[in-house]
Amino acid sequence: MSPNLKGALFMMASMAGFTLNDACVKLLAEDLPLFQIVFLRGVATTAMMAAMVWAMGGLSFHIPRGDRGRVIWRTIAEIGAMVAFLTALINMPIANVTAILSALPLTVTLAAYVFLGEPVGWKRLLAILAGFGGVLLIVQPGGDGFSLYALAALLAVALVTARDLITRRLSRDVPSMGVAVITAAAVGLFGGVMSMGEPWRPVDLEAGILVLAASTVIIAAYLFSIMVMRVGEIGFVAPFRYTSLVWALFLGWLVFDEWPDNLTLLGSAIVVATGLFTLWREQVAAKRALRLAQPAKPAPGRC
Repeated sequence: MSPNLKGALFMMASMAGFTLNDACVKLLAEDLPLFQIVFLRGVATTAMMAAMVWAMGGLSFHIPRGDRGRVIWRTIAEIGAMVAFLTALINMPIANVTAILSALPLTVTLAAYVFLGEPVGWKRLLAILAGFGGVLLIVQPGGDGFSLYALAALLAVALVTARDLITRRLSRDVPSMGVAVITAAAVGLFGGVMSMGEPWRPVDLEAGILVLAASTVIIAAYLFSIMVMRVGEIGFVAPFRYTSLVWALFLGWLVFDEWPDNLTLLGSAIVVATGLFTLWREQVAAKRALRLAQPAKPAPGRC
């Protein structure tokens, strides 16, 4: 099996894990309050993740002084994105929410251009604008399919974009898995505090299985997303992140009896197409920069 094929399979497995987690949470929300779900999943995820990383001998919480503020703000952005996303997920079709989240490669590219000064050509900027047009078709402001929960999904996109920009600013000395465990614990703690204002409901066997399933698949998704970065070419592997939309369509139809309308499907297709084009142009620009950075070969002498 080639490295690219392995990377593609890992990316598809990661997207399947994230989408299955979303489906578990959406099912749990039929019987349990939102923050009770967040707390229970956060406790299970933190415990499982910490035990797994500790067993591998890679658990470290040493954060350099200059990165501590960034880690705090990253965690705050993660918590805000989680609340906004789950609010949208519980109240909207899973495919619609996933389609809006599919705009993330576009928003991250644009934000890196605006705030970090990363170069972005006019072709990618046009693709980003077209992608935002696709998002409008999904959200349908002013239309019959519009809801305020779509704005929550857009807020989640904005906060995840902020989280990713902060992550880019972290130094290489920051332990990735340590930050992941800290974030999971902070999310669970936040859910526990907020759940004190909600009436707790008893957790039956089915709900307990769903909580464990959600925790297991999201950890598997994180692991596969890390493995993706270690095999294959990013330009080949990255487009397979859009298989999350295929999973969301399938699970929405199979589990929740949901199917998006034609405008949402058209908008999703535009978002995916522009995202793929943006990823491709990034690879073209990276290869051009690498080629220009290489020293020119001397011309062969004449006999």
